[in-house]
Amino acid sequence: MLNRRLHVRVITAPSAKQRGVVLLITLIVLLAMMLASIALVRSVDTTNVIAGNLSFHQAATHSGDTGVEAAIAWLEAQNGSGALYNHNFAQGYSATRNDPGPSQSWDYFWNKVLSAQSVTLNGGVPDAAGNIVSYAISRMCNAIGDPATVNTDRSVSVVASTNSGASSQGATEVGLLYSTQYYYRITTRIVGPRNTISYVQAIVAM
Repeated sequence: MLNRRLHVRVITAPSAKQRGVVLLITLIVLLAMMLASIALVRSVDTTNVIAGNLSFHQAATHSGDTGVEAAIAWLEAQNGSGALYNHNFAQGYSATRNDPGPSQSWDYFWNKVLSAQSVTLNGGVPDAAGNIVSYAISRMCNAIGDPATVNTDRSVSVVASTNSGASSQGATEVGLLYSTQYYYRITTRIVGPRNTISYVQAIVAM
């Protein structure tokens, strides 16, 4: 009889230790993916908040134009009547210059000084954009009174215009008329949604 050798191939299953390593690696990958997802969500949320704040700030700045226009309308109505020679805090007007101190911000100066000398539009009712607009006017002089007769150390501008009437000038000569204008600074404060606070300033000459 022929002797036959029987070859048997033994297949062993992975050990429990190997299965534990794969599970650990899988958990680490899942944790890394979860942290990355959280970071991405927070980044998107932060971007949305910043974009929203910029939008509110821009809307508040645009609303400040209404305060500047209201202040100019009041100045034009009072100009030339002598009403601008003295303070009228009830109408948001100061006949002298008001400036914050070297270490003061405009918001601090407004709350401490200008708030009591300002006018709030619409009785404090927010506009269509949800903004509350207030303004204060300061004549750029260091003292009250008529700047044309009193030494107020005033800030003025001289405006020249062409004299169109009959004169004794020659054909090549142009007669000029000079008028004096005085400077007024309008400070507008806008308070909007999400505690948005914006300031707009304008200098007008009348």
